[in-house]
This record gives sequence, structure tokens and C-alpha cells, in this order.
Amino acid sequence: MLMVMLFYLAVLLATGYVSLIVCYRFFWIGAKEIKTDFESDDETKLPFISIIVPARNEEANIGILLSSLQNQTYPQSLFEIIVVDDFSEDNTASIVKSFSGGNVHYVSLKDTIGNLALNSYKKKAIETGVSIAKGELIVTTDADCEAGNKWMQTIAHFYAKNKPDMIVMPVVMSKEKTFLQLFQQLDFMSLQGITGGVISQGLYQMCNGANLAYTKAVFNRVNGFKNIDNIASGDDMLLLQKVAKDKGHKIKYLKAQEVIIKTAPVENMDAFLQQRIRWAGKAGQYLDNRLFPVLFGVYAFNFILAFLFLLGCFNTVQYPLFWWSVSAWELLVGLILSKVIVELYFLISVAGFFGKRKLLWVFPLMQPFHIVYTLVAGWLGKFGKYKWKNRTVN
Repeated sequence: MLMVMLFYLAVLLATGYVSLIVCYRFFWIGAKEIKTDFESDDETKLPFISIIVPARNEEANIGILLSSLQNQTYPQSLFEIIVVDDFSEDNTASIVKSFSGGNVHYVSLKDTIGNLALNSYKKKAIETGVSIAKGELIVTTDADCEAGNKWMQTIAHFYAKNKPDMIVMPVVMSKEKTFLQLFQQLDFMSLQGITGGVISQGLYQMCNGANLAYTKAVFNRVNGFKNIDNIASGDDMLLLQKVAKDKGHKIKYLKAQEVIIKTAPVENMDAFLQQRIRWAGKAGQYLDNRLFPVLFGVYAFNFILAFLFLLGCFNTVQYPLFWWSVSAWELLVGLILSKVIVELYFLISVAGFFGKRKLLWVFPLMQPFHIVYTLVAGWLGKFGKYKWKNRTVN
């Protein structure tokens, strides 16, 4: 009897998961792609933008980012780049200083806070940048990113036309040579599709700090990272949810090819798990309580898939399920097929926007790894610690 109930529970969770992914697909398709015309620029109507880049030990990447920012089609007189060095122990500072002059500014977090111990240095770095920023619009990105040359111009026009308090924008991973890089590409792309879909529907649950914009006024109005500065990460999603609670907020998703930011995937399995544990660790701090049942349901579905696998290894008995009798293995195969089909149904449209459809052939092969990593990262994100930028944090 217990096994029969378990099988029905598995089908119920699978039904909920499939329904959720179908909703995400329609949300994503419903997000209108923006086509911007730059032919009639009126610089008097465009905002001054402050780009804030927190950086720690990024000597391999920061030069690429700064070069891409200096190659923008947006007028140099209308933006500044503030790199806040988070106690780097490599040549990050000297590389940034080689770009200094004009609109690139180097700020040392060490000179600002001294030896003050924090759990979230990144939030303090962004907060420091905002405090000295001259722009009415703040744009954040990461030091290991690269922007297309129309990135800022597109953001500026969208802001000038819509005047949102916050703009959420797409990010894509740029390397796809190894299994781990391919997996990150597809997994991250699915998260980006969900992000665009839910934001466009007024569900302010997800965003990514590698490509995020908000007004300096709204940052100050919600008191920045106050009350969430004890959490190591969350400079993006937790801030988004604070802004969403602000009376009269206006949050938009900018679905445009020109604003896609490229970011580098992590290079090894340990770094990947540390990153995903960090992301999962924010779940208990979300201000939007509607997100928790979704995360719990997804985790429970993956858990029961793993359980059915283990059960099938030791138990070949068939149990009644609706009009049939099935074994644990047969049910597992059916559920995984349902999972793969609905996720591909969702990803086809998302991958088309990012120009990554050629990668989808490998997606079904990655299902076992996806299930295992979801369980491990989810558990450790709740109960463990992780390393971030050579620091162990909660």
C-alpha cells in the first residue's frame, strides 16, 4: 500500500512539474522582444549611466569586460565605469588602472572599509559604487562578463521610454567545449528563460546581477542592501524583491538581443557545485513567499526520481497505477521522458532567442547529472557552507 501511494505521489509531482514548465514556456513567449531604433538619438533625453563592477581576483577577465565597455556605441560623455576592487590578491588593480582616465574609475574596497569583517563583500562593493555614482541609472555587471557594443545604448533608450525603477536583462554563458560547460550553458539558459517569463508576468522572483539596472533613487528608497547584507549572495534577487515591495514600483524585463551579456562558466566541478550551493542558499531568504512552494515542488520531484532509481535497483515488483501495473523502473523511465519532453518544449523557444538551439541534442543525456546536482546543491545550500572568491561564507 505504501508503494502504491508513493507511485501516485510521483505522478502527482510530475504532473505539477510538467504544468509548471508549460506555464514558463508561455510566459517566455509572451515576453515581447524589443526592437530599438537608434536613428533619432536626442542626447538631452538620454540618462547618464553609472556601470558598477565589483571585482575580486579577476586579472584574467577584467580587461575583456572593460574593453567591451569602452567600445559602446553610447556616447562616452553619458556614462562612467566604476570598478570596486574587493581585496584582490592578483593584478586586477593594475589592469583596471591601465584603463583609468576618462570615464573608468578604480575604487579600493579595502581603503573604504579597512579590515571590517563582512559576510557579503560583494554587496558592500556595489553599495560603495552606488554611493559615489553620478548616474541616475545604475547598471551592474560582473568582472568576468562581456557586453555587445549596443548594450548601453539599448538600455538607455528603453529606460528613457519606459522610466522603470528596475530593468532585468538576459545573460548567457559563452563557452561550450567540455561536458561541464555544455551543462552550464543549458541549465543557465533554462533559468534565464524562467527569469524573463516570470518578470514579464509581474512575478518578481528571479534576476541576475551580471545584467541588472535600477535607478539610484529606488536603491536609496529601499535602503539598498539593508537587512539583507548579512547574506553572502543575493545582491540581485533579494534586491529585486525589496524593490518589488516598494510602493509604486515599476520593474521591466528587457528582452532584446543587443543587451545579452556573456559570462564565463566555471572551470571545474568543485567551483560549479560551490556556485550552485551559493545560489540555492538564498532560497530561505526570499521575500516573495510564493517562490518557496515552487522550489520545494521541483526539489521533491527530483528527489522522488532518485528514490525510484534506487528502488528499482532492489525491487522489481509491479504495483497498480491507474489502469496498469508498473515497476519502479518503468515508472522512472516514464517520468524522465515526460521531464525531458516538456523541458525541451520550453528550451526550444529560449535557445532560439540566445542562438543556442544546436546544443539541445545533448540535453537528454544530461538528465542524470541534473537530478543529482539539484539534490546535492539544494541540500547543501540549506544546511552547508560554501566557498566564494576564496572565502568560506554562510
